[in-house]
Amino acid sequence: MRRKYIGKLPKGYLMEQYELLLFLVDCFEKLNIPYLVTGAVASVAYGEPRLTNDIDIVVDMSPAHIDVFKSCFPDNEFYLDVDSMKEAIKRCSQFNIIHPESGLKVDIIISKKDDFDQSRFARIKKINVSETKSADFAAPEDVIIKKLEYFKEGRSEKHLRDIAGMLKISPELIDRAYISFWAKKLNFSKIWEELLKKTNSSKP
Repeated sequence: MRRKYIGKLPKGYLMEQYELLLFLVDCFEKLNIPYLVTGAVASVAYGEPRLTNDIDIVVDMSPAHIDVFKSCFPDNEFYLDVDSMKEAIKRCSQFNIIHPESGLKVDIIISKKDDFDQSRFARIKKINVSETKSADFAAPEDVIIKKLEYFKEGRSEKHLRDIAGMLKISPELIDRAYISFWAKKLNFSKIWEELLKKTNSSKP
């Protein structure tokens, strides 16, 4: 039986990723910070499994949250640099939380509150992350859109593999017209269309 993380880890105990996610969700909800899980964790929820030590979460966080948020992550268990957090909130960029004992890392991405962020926060999906707890996840289309964007920026094939897995496992959940709209608006329609052809998926 898996042990539940309750705030302080026994010496030598390695936190599992799902426990860290539960811990994060509890913190966001306690502080009333809007959030959504995205990235590899979300793509696995809708697609095919793969290993990752990272959790990507988009948050709508303000400077008023800095001290109370930091208090969720004690220095003897987590690395969280307050200056990096302040800078990320100021610039709408991102900062990291690291759990050194397990090697797990969280990328906290500050919402830009642009049209796309407003759209994906309005389309959040509740997904069970334990028998008694659900979390706010980005909709599958919004996960795909960001992975298309990341592929355009860095050409990492893992993003295309994640998308292909989602199209294979959860085709009925995915609104391809919505993806096509944002792909055109964000200027990566060609990447999306080529991926559909490679995966033998019907065009939106």
